Amino acid sequence: MADRPGKTRWTSPLRRRRGPGWAEQTPTWRAARPGLIADALERASARPSGNWFVAGASRDVRPGGPCGRTVAGVEVVLWRSESGELRGGTGVCPHLGAPLRDSRVVCGTLVCHWHGLALDGSAFAGWQPYPVHDDGVLVWVRLDAVGGEEPTERPVVPERPAAGSGVDAVFTAVGRCEPQDVVANRLDPWHGSWFHPYSFVDLTVAREPQGEDDDAFVVDVSFRVAGRLVVPVRAEFTAPEPRTVLMRITDGEGATSVVETHATPLTPEGAARPRTAVVEAVVATSERRGFALARAAAPVLRPLMRHTAGRLWRDDLAYAERRWTLRSTGRFPG
Repeated sequence: MADRPGKTRWTSPLRRRRGPGWAEQTPTWRAARPGLIADALERASARPSGNWFVAGASRDVRPGGPCGRTVAGVEVVLWRSESGELRGGTGVCPHLGAPLRDSRVVCGTLVCHWHGLALDGSAFAGWQPYPVHDDGVLVWVRLDAVGGEEPTERPVVPERPAAGSGVDAVFTAVGRCEPQDVVANRLDPWHGSWFHPYSFVDLTVAREPQGEDDDAFVVDVSFRVAGRLVVPVRAEFTAPEPRTVLMRITDGEGATSVVETHATPLTPEGAARPRTAVVEAVVATSERRGFALARAAAPVLRPLMRHTAGRLWRDDLAYAERRWTLRSTGRFPG
């Protein structure tokens, strides 16, 4: 059937690609130089964070109830005012130490469930509020005593597709490692098709970081959908702050879509058994006309997006945990 005047012919985003067998791939260990990864990690670690930490998904903090988190050993409680504005502060009640994460929110006020002490988000009776930020996908908390840097008014939030144009989902997992181990994993794109053959085909690092002014890993990769069906894209990996790695699709299907990997310490620095939360936000978009249906079906798609992220992080957390174990025992080869 001929195309209608003024209409663009529809093309499928999928391609059929066999790709080499797992053992037939070109080894990447020479390219994945430990010093190159270490330099990228060092540059990321030197960037300012303003003492901001990702606490979770915006959807986790719902009207009518508190949300508790532990960040670097600090108990934090988050809730919303009557107008929906984010509130936050120490999660320990100043009266007798009750866990405020188990309290109630009444008309936008946090009410301790032990003795009824009410907190509206301002300092009161020894209770300390923390600066918080809701970027529409994630919530952040600023802990100056933990971060030890010059504080900033807002966190470093990566540029995302325009609000309302994409479908977002947030996945969270916890591993026994430190944030740097999570970041180092993401700054090693060469492991993708070896460690995750169920997700990536024909992964090639097209360009390595050239230094502070050109600090991106540029990767050509095909995302496996099913069998030989793949979606080829070009993506760029950068680290805008010490605990964040950003993957942005720069060419191909879903250009401008992002995957943000945030590593939030749960235990204090130097803990003998550190634990780190991986909070990964995926914001997917497309210029295809049919993508409006995907936005409408977002509640159905989000569990699938989280499942996909969870499969990858099952392996990548093992990678990060192994790296921490080797570092902590002085056996890290890098």
